[in-house]
Amino acid sequence: MEEPGFRVLLTEAGGRKAEAIRAIRTVTGLSLWNSKLLLDSAPVAVTEPDWLEAAQEAAGVLEAADARATVLCDWCHRTITREAGPLDPAPCSGPWPPETCRASCPPATDWVRPLLTDSQPDLRDTL
Repeated sequence: MEEPGFRVLLTEAGGRKAEAIRAIRTVTGLSLWNSKLLLDSAPVAVTEPDWLEAAQEAAGVLEAADARATVLCDWCHRTITREAGPLDPAPCSGPWPPETCRASCPPATDWVRPLLTDSQPDLRDTL
């Protein structure tokens, strides 16, 4: 089974379209033209990161540009709030056990992420 992630949906362009296009470019790496096409296609999925933090950061970048964005869990399709909890407190309705729902609780491997920073010593230095 494929490892599920999160989906960042652009729901509205907002009032500052030029800033929203720049925000889409920042989040996706798309060209100016493709970012504008994506903005004009709202509501549309902008990106699908594996990490909840990355999805929330992408949504924050879009919202800072006056666009409206939401984060959806690919497991249960519930909307995630910016505080990392699902809007619907009901248990996960996906085919997985409720305790594995990434919208309700991050996976056990999330403790590894802070360890993967640039501040780690380069192992090649020890050779």
